[in-house]
Amino acid sequence: MHGLWKPRVLGAWRLPATGPAIVAVNHSHNIDGPMVMGVSPRPTHFLIKKEAFVGPLGSFLTGIGQLKVDRTSADRAAITEALGVLDNGGVLGIFPEGTRGEGDFASLRAGLAYFAVRSGAPIVPVAVLGSAERPGRLIKTLPPLRSRVDVVFGDPFDAGDGSGRRTRRALDEATERIQKQLASHLENARRLTGR
Repeated sequence: MHGLWKPRVLGAWRLPATGPAIVAVNHSHNIDGPMVMGVSPRPTHFLIKKEAFVGPLGSFLTGIGQLKVDRTSADRAAITEALGVLDNGGVLGIFPEGTRGEGDFASLRAGLAYFAVRSGAPIVPVAVLGSAERPGRLIKTLPPLRSRVDVVFGDPFDAGDGSGRRTRRALDEATERIQKQLASHLENARRLTGR
C-alpha cells in the first residue's frame, strides 16, 4: 500500500495490542480492505465475498488468512471461522454495510452486532477516506497512484448492553448503538482529515 499510494494512518494505537477485536471499516472502494490490512498494527482477517476467491487471487487471500463468506445466506462455515479468529485472540475485519457503497455506515447488516455480542470483542471503527474521491489516470478503477488515502482508527467500544443477552431484540439494539458510534467516528474522521 505504501508503494502505490500515500496512506496517512491516524490513531492506529487505538487498536488493542492483544486480545480479540473487530475492526469495522466503511467500504466505498475495492482498495479499502487491502489498505486496512496493509497499515493495521495487527494481522486482520476480513470476511470477503466468496466471488473474490477465484484463481490465483483466491489462493492468495486464503494464504494470508482471509475468510470466504457467502453473502446470500447465513454461511455457517464463515461464521464458525470468524468466531474462531476472535476466540484465538485475533482481529476480525468486517465491512458492516455488507457491500461497497457510499461508505457512510448508513445501513448496517446484523453480522457485526452478532459477532460483537457473541464474542464480547470490542469494535474499533475505521474510516478509509480518499480511496473513492477520483479515478486514476492509468487505471480508472483505482485511486490515482501516489495519492493520499487516510485511514483513521477510532476508540474501541462494546456493542452489547452488558446484559449478555443474545436475543433478536438485543442484536437489533446493538446494531443501533453500533450505527451511531460508526457514524460519529466517520464524521470525526472527516473533520480531522478535512475530507
